[in-house]
Amino acid sequence: MSTEHPRKDTEHRRSGRGRSGMFRTKTVEQSIQDTEEPEHTLRRDLSALDLTVFGVGVVIGTGIFVLTGKVAKENAGPSVALAFVLAGIVCGLAALCYAEFASTVPVAGSAYTFSYASLGELPAWIIGWDLILELALGCAVVAVGWSGYIQSLMDNVGWHLPGPLTGAHDGKFGFDLLACVLVLVLTGILVLGMKLSSRVTAVVVGVKVTVVLIVIIVGAFFISGANYEPFIPPSKGAESAGGLAAPLIQVMFGFTPSNFGVMGIFAAAAVVFFAFIGFDIVATAAEETRNPQRDLPRGILGSLAICTVLYVAVSVVVTGMQKYDQLSVKAPLADAFKAAGHPFWAGLISFGAAVGLTSVCMILLLGQSRVFFAMSRDGLLPRFFSTVHPRYGTPHRSTILLGVVVAVVAGFTSIDVLAELVNIGTLFAFVVVALGVILLRRSRPDLPRAFRTPFVPAVPILSVVASLWLMLNLPSETWVRFAVWMVIGVVLYFVYGRRSSRLHGADTMRRPEV
Repeated sequence: MSTEHPRKDTEHRRSGRGRSGMFRTKTVEQSIQDTEEPEHTLRRDLSALDLTVFGVGVVIGTGIFVLTGKVAKENAGPSVALAFVLAGIVCGLAALCYAEFASTVPVAGSAYTFSYASLGELPAWIIGWDLILELALGCAVVAVGWSGYIQSLMDNVGWHLPGPLTGAHDGKFGFDLLACVLVLVLTGILVLGMKLSSRVTAVVVGVKVTVVLIVIIVGAFFISGANYEPFIPPSKGAESAGGLAAPLIQVMFGFTPSNFGVMGIFAAAAVVFFAFIGFDIVATAAEETRNPQRDLPRGILGSLAICTVLYVAVSVVVTGMQKYDQLSVKAPLADAFKAAGHPFWAGLISFGAAVGLTSVCMILLLGQSRVFFAMSRDGLLPRFFSTVHPRYGTPHRSTILLGVVVAVVAGFTSIDVLAELVNIGTLFAFVVVALGVILLRRSRPDLPRAFRTPFVPAVPILSVVASLWLMLNLPSETWVRFAVWMVIGVVLYFVYGRRSSRLHGADTMRRPEV
């Protein structure tokens, strides 16, 4: 335990009164006070616009270029636009809960910090452990996808990397040099400061949003009304998977989702939810925001609203340009322009997708390092990693450590790696945050809340139900992998985190009095 701030460590012992052991809580006041420790203080450089750019930067990725057409062809037809609206509503319910927490507890760590204040230390550790995995895996997979786009563009001009440096293919060993280098470069940018990171992100987001708007505007001229008929195609049963590949809801209740029809829209919403993952990462930058009480809700809700509008517009365009059953699966939007006889716009879409992945990768790294930093500052991970750089004001040690680990993972990760773990982890965080809003309203009604989630507890409960429904539609094998990772995390908590926690002293001082 640090002895550099005895007064603050004493107040740590006072936090979490009424609970002990695994469910001791850290008061909101103490969480905020910890941000004032000189060597653990992050620099406040971000505005509401910066946060909105971060949110749009991480949400708008290959999903808008690929997932729209894929789901239209396989699940919902032209009504995929409604599926995006439904997924946006589910995320919107969660966003309202995140906005209240982020404005009340403007501290790095997002769902981890919120859980520590409302549910207790063990639940906070679990959600922090969950977020570290999800963001690391997501960043590695995104980096590999970016590498694939760049290799394709290089091939077009006659540049070729040696085979062993292009990643693993067809079961052969390989190292993805471009993916590794991308992560290392972005790690360096994050170390050099949040303002530089936000400027780089703003440029990248500006490019890819411009590409998306061009696609929407240009594509609108090639829309045929006949392609929208029928808007909701007739329902047909989906092929049921067996074993662990089957959705958990099918294993538990024998319910098999159907494609197309009204139920197909709901099935599609569970799939397109992937495209919305990331807006919650805005909350991890709470401690680096100039006016978090005002700007965090704006950044979270604003970025989600912008992304939902863009997704719906793109889905309307792509299903209007080409009949939904004729869309390609790998690059539906680009191929729709090729089918219309405009290969230039198809190439522009591919360029936009490659540029877009850069910001996604950077912001996933940002979110991961801030969660790790917050857990380290609380003593649940080694305190060595919670010291900020004296010049740049960033958590350089945790950023470098995680950046190197993710770079190595990206180098050896096959593009075929499934990313369902990212999805289930995000939904799990949504559930925890929604429950935390209800609990903190009851335990600390006195807290000043710059933003209040409307209709509590109805909105948080709806958020929990909607998130659980989407989780049940994920494959059973995803649940198994998630459970294994959680078990590993719980073991680490009892071996290291519980005793090294800065709140551990509260229990040791309290026990003789019992």
